[in-house]
Amino acid sequence: MSRIGKMPVAIPSGVQISVSDTNLITVKGKLGELTQQVDPQITFKIEDNSLIIGKANDTQDANAKHGLYRSLVANMVKGVSEGFTIVQELVGVGYKASATGNLLELSLGFSHNVFIEMPQEVSVETLTERGKNPTITLKSHDKQLLGQVAAKIRSLRKPEPYKGKGIRFMGEVVKKKAGKSASDK
Repeated sequence: MSRIGKMPVAIPSGVQISVSDTNLITVKGKLGELTQQVDPQITFKIEDNSLIIGKANDTQDANAKHGLYRSLVANMVKGVSEGFTIVQELVGVGYKASATGNLLELSLGFSHNVFIEMPQEVSVETLTERGKNPTITLKSHDKQLLGQVAAKIRSLRKPEPYKGKGIRFMGEVVKKKAGKSASDK
């Protein structure tokens, strides 16, 4: 049995969880509403402001999905109550970012600026301070969508290992290589 799957999911005040007959779980909170289709082998039971995830049978497939669906539901509950935030920084000379509504404009050293239209569920903010790298802050109640958008932005200019230029997550450490000039003669 999954150790993660055994842990109950605490339901904070203001969050409503409902499970339909077709195993569609819906979580509503102050930040939005999320739905997830769940495998029929997984069962849900609400007791004392917590959601307990169980298994209908003891097959290998049910054991594998037990912890998965517990984590997905826990992320949904946290998302609609608190939300998720990802911060990325642009490292490189002349790299700039600006946000207008749901449109993100990036200047990454290409011959043209790159425009990315954000989904409605994701809000974007940019910050440019003198002497610091520009940062992009992404916020959403949907963790999966937020990670997908952040990965798409990062894929435009991944951090390269020689100078460390590119788009990286805040706090990410990039191992630098020595390059040709550091070779022994």
